[in-house]
Amino acid sequence: MSAPDNTFYVAPEQLCAGLYIHLDLSWMDHPFPFSSFKIKNDEQLATIRQLGLSRIRVEPGKSACKPLPPVSRDEKASMPAVAVVPADSEATKEKKQRIEQLNRIKRDIAEVEKEFQQAAETVRNIARNIYSRPQEVRQEAEKLVGKMVESILSRGDVMVHAMSEKLGEDAYFHALNVTVLSLILAKALGMGEEESRHLGVGAMFHDIGKLEIPPKILMKTDPLTKSEQSFFEMHCEYGLDIANKTGLPEQAAEIVMQHHEYIDGSGYPGKLKAENISPLSKIVSIVNVYDNLCNPHNPAEALTPHEALSQMFAVKRNKFDAAALKAFIHCLGVYPPGSIVQLSNEMLGMVISVNSAMPLKPNVLVYDPGIPKDEAVIISLEREADLNISKSLRPGQLPREIYQYLNPRKRVTYYFDPKKQNEHA
Repeated sequence: MSAPDNTFYVAPEQLCAGLYIHLDLSWMDHPFPFSSFKIKNDEQLATIRQLGLSRIRVEPGKSACKPLPPVSRDEKASMPAVAVVPADSEATKEKKQRIEQLNRIKRDIAEVEKEFQQAAETVRNIARNIYSRPQEVRQEAEKLVGKMVESILSRGDVMVHAMSEKLGEDAYFHALNVTVLSLILAKALGMGEEESRHLGVGAMFHDIGKLEIPPKILMKTDPLTKSEQSFFEMHCEYGLDIANKTGLPEQAAEIVMQHHEYIDGSGYPGKLKAENISPLSKIVSIVNVYDNLCNPHNPAEALTPHEALSQMFAVKRNKFDAAALKAFIHCLGVYPPGSIVQLSNEMLGMVISVNSAMPLKPNVLVYDPGIPKDEAVIISLEREADLNISKSLRPGQLPREIYQYLNPRKRVTYYFDPKKQNEHA
């Protein structure tokens, strides 16, 4: 196999600390956390030489030094034999733990996606049956929200996941996104169970009035005309009417009416100021704006999760309750799930989940050309003390092969891990 243009091969004896190398081995067949990395010390050098590779690929553009001069055949013959990496070495033990953790993360994600699909079906049924079976729909929503509230409030922290692309293309997922993130924010603000239930139901129904708005207005990607905008804004009042006929609690119905109100009075339909907006509506207002920035009808206008939070804080923060906005940013972290990031070791990846208690240490799916896409490594920055996120990137900045590997979400959809902490084994 020939090396790519930006790399070349050297003998193991030419390696030194500071070289950036690529190991042409399966991730499972070496003890390092990554297959591509900069050599740090003599201990790593010794371990690399024990792998049995006759040559190792070096990338000069990422290296801090040049390889050592080639060793002559006579010099090589006089060198002591290199032992293989022992099965009980510290590096091998650490790699085994990483593999176990990777498998655990993948199992957790599969479970979360299963829960997400079940919740999404309930949300779809709301839109399908709201006119024909309103009471039944309300009861289904209350049951789902009750289950969510119980899961979220029963644990010390919440793991928020970005769902896979195949699960996140449904128009109804906006309602589910807003519900999930509103409940997580409510927990961060110390909200109790009853209020959280009202919040969740109101969030799930917040856009129900859009069923009365013509699709040509809802799906229009060009700016709305003045009359179209006025018609669109009526979805809040239409929604309140549906909420009342469905028997939603007053606190939930208020959310349906007020989720576009801003504390500075610039919202609609009532241009209410802070003191006249319900606390639950203030929460949904924040989450609704965030999800609409990430997932607009016109995909060309979509912001990355990182950009959306940055804009909300830098440009729009006067529209939101300050404590709630601060708590929301803390819950999702500076780089929310779905963000494309560059790590401090220059590797690229996508944040797939974040623990609300440790928002700066998310789980990241990492691009590694030596590992098949369907076996991609997921690393926990909580475990990797030497690694952190250096910056966020737009998906369009990625080279084509990395974009296809990471498969950035066209629609960022969230769900939470429903298991309690002691259930993670």
